[in-house]
Amino acid sequence: MDNSSGVGVLDKAALVLSALESGPTTLAGLVSATGLARPTAHRLAVALEHHRLVSRDLHGRFVLGPRLTELASAAGEDRLLATAGPILARLRDITGESAQLYRRQGDIRVCAAAAERPSGLRDTIPVGSQLTMSAGSAAQVLLAWEEPERIQRGLTGANFSAVALAAVRRRGWCQSVAEREAGVASVSAPVRSPSGKVIAAVSVSGPIERLTRQPGRLHAAAVMAAAERLSEVLRRTGAAE
Repeated sequence: MDNSSGVGVLDKAALVLSALESGPTTLAGLVSATGLARPTAHRLAVALEHHRLVSRDLHGRFVLGPRLTELASAAGEDRLLATAGPILARLRDITGESAQLYRRQGDIRVCAAAAERPSGLRDTIPVGSQLTMSAGSAAQVLLAWEEPERIQRGLTGANFSAVALAAVRRRGWCQSVAEREAGVASVSAPVRSPSGKVIAAVSVSGPIERLTRQPGRLHAAAVMAAAERLSEVLRRTGAAE
């Protein structure tokens, strides 16, 4: 086993966690990714689930558990969230709209950070809110750069198409109008890890009356700049979040 620590059970548990880094995985997928025997992979995944290091999504697939986020936060290593606050606040001030940071967790996306407008009509999305992966510009951004098979699964029941996701990849940003919620428009762009993997989406959202039916014309440049600033922080610090 590569990079063996000499403690076999820990090395195998680390293999399971690493296999889940790319997203929800079935037991068969764990076996394929880790090379572990099926009974061993199952036993380790269930044990890790007991300690909340592994969880399950709505389809029963294994996913990384909430305890990992708690540990990262406690250690002060989550550079993405640590940096997101001021960058989102600046994006809000530049655009005049609410700004959010979304992360994907299985079949949902979670608002990990936000900067709200102080007054006027708002599209308030509290931190911790769980939103669908089947609609909205952030959902498209979080799905567009996935592996082809995961994109295909994500398109089932979605309000957007493979053609739309191809356009997102080509432009580097996405807009949506009344896709997730009537009367609301948004613009989103990807945040990338040092390896180039899309790990989050930066968004601005608000009423169509303000953002118009072409919100990207107004705010795509600012949203992309904010996402790139977050990506640059991760590159400088070597963060793996």
